[in-house]
Amino acid sequence: MNSDLNFYLDRAAKARAEADAATLENVRQRCLRSAEAWGEMAARIERGEQMRLKNEAAKAALLAD
Repeated sequence: MNSDLNFYLDRAAKARAEADAATLENVRQRCLRSAEAWGEMAARIERGEQMRLKNEAAKAALLAD
């Protein structure tokens, strides 16, 4: 797994934990927004990796023909 992906997933998890521990609503909301942003970045990396693998498979299929 990509180290950037792991980093983003870890940061999202940490932000969710901070939101759960927050006593102030504005702090909880900030942490939840942060977790969402980190999660979106992780999803973007996952989509890019899937596209890369799909493209590599397509290229390999063309070369095999």
